[in-house]
Formats: sequence, structure tokens, C-alpha cells
Amino acid sequence: MLFSTTLPVMTFPVIDPVIFAIGPFAVRWYALAYIVGLVAGWRMAMRIAGRPESSVLPAQVDGFLLWATLGVVLGGRIGYVLFYNLGYYIENPLQIFAVWHGGMSFHGGILGVTLAMLAYCRLQAIPFLAFTDIIACVAPVGLFFGRIANFINGELWGRVAHDVPWAMVFPGDAAGPLPRHPSQLYQAGMEGLALFLLLNLLRWNTRMIDRPGMLSGVFVAGYGVARIIGELFRQPDAQIGYLIGGTTMGQWLSLPMVLLGLGVVWWTARRPAA
Repeated sequence: MLFSTTLPVMTFPVIDPVIFAIGPFAVRWYALAYIVGLVAGWRMAMRIAGRPESSVLPAQVDGFLLWATLGVVLGGRIGYVLFYNLGYYIENPLQIFAVWHGGMSFHGGILGVTLAMLAYCRLQAIPFLAFTDIIACVAPVGLFFGRIANFINGELWGRVAHDVPWAMVFPGDAAGPLPRHPSQLYQAGMEGLALFLLLNLLRWNTRMIDRPGMLSGVFVAGYGVARIIGELFRQPDAQIGYLIGGTTMGQWLSLPMVLLGLGVVWWTARRPAA
């Protein structure tokens, strides 16, 4: 007798991406996730800066919230346009501003925030690496909420998975009727929760804080590793597909992060402690 190896699939919890609307004005989960991530990270960064060992003042962190917001939104959107769908946006330039449809690149966002930190620290005469260490310790909070928003939107879903009991059928014709990995939740756990715990355990239980830049290096390398692993379960963007050897654009963009982060850790380890 032949038995089917296909397991039952979980029901995708369909949630309206619009929380509420008043006329043409709509509040979406996607936007709320960014707001919550930025505000929660900002408050945590203020607390870290308020500790006696910090060389950055809480007031200096306080003034960075607007800069961080601009860096995340502008960098994330420009990165998505350039890295993932340039041809489409050349033909439809007005769609570049339609961020409520989704389409944000973390790699673009981190470049945007890094440029914002460089400019802000220069203007405020703040030690750059000490400042980036604080931001690195709280950045996974925003990543966590961003991936949860991806899940609620039913976007960036995973590859087909017939062999896991938690596979889900995502809505929409693009996802098709096949069960898929809820890869957004995998990435929320790795890029968000696990990376946050790792960085803050290192901050509390080691002397990395005495070597400015080391925690930043751990964040950059840690995100790169988490993203490369997460891409093994995530369906690549349809307009790009798989690249050399079955790799994805996300993996190729993350590999330099791993190398850069490890290089920063190595460099800071060789420098005298602060």
C-alpha cells in the first residue's frame, strides 16, 4: 500500500494589511511595524547611552531618531529599487514613492543609516564607533517587527515545503496553492530575536564595550549569516530568481557583510582597549 508523505498544512492567518482607514487616509501594519521598531529601538538606545560606561550621551541619541528614520526609509527604498527591480521602476518612476505597496531592502537601509550616522556623528562631534555599537544593539528590534509585517502582508514568503507540518498556503496567485515555509517568521527569529539576544549578552557579559566598533562588527556579520541561512527557505524575488549555483540576490548582498563584520571584529580586537 502506498502512503502519501504530504503533511497537513497550517492555515495562513489572513489579516487585513490596513488597520483602519478614514477616507483616503489608511494606517497599515507595514508602516506601524517601522514606527514601533524605530521608537522601541530609540528608547532602548537612550537607556544604553544613559549607563555610566557609555561615551555617548542620551541627548545625543535622542536627536538621532529623525536621522535614523530618513536613513531607513530612503536607504531601504532606494536599495530595493536598485538591487531588486530597477527595470520596473525605470518604466514606472512614480511607483518609487508607493512604499505602502512594500518593497524595502535591508541592505539599502543599513547603508542609509550608516551614512546618516556618519553625518550625524560628525555634526555632533560624537565618537562614531561608540555610537554605532549602541545602534547595533537595538537594530534587531526593527528587523523583528519588519519581518512580522512581511508575514502579515503575506509577502516575501518561503519556498515550497511539503515536508514540514507548519507549512502554509499564502494568499495570492503568485504564491500559488502550494504549502510554503513561513520564512518571514524564520527571519524574524534569526535576524531579530536571536541577533538581539546575542548582541546584548555580549554587551553585558564581555568587555566588548571597551573596544568600540566590535559590537557593530558582530551585528554586521551576524545579520549576514542569518540572512544567508534565511534565504535557503525564502522564495527569491520573481523578477530575479535564482542566481549562480542556486544562490539568491539576498545571499550575494549578505556575503560582503559577513566579511566586513569579521574584519571589523578582527581590527578592533587588535587595537588597545578604550
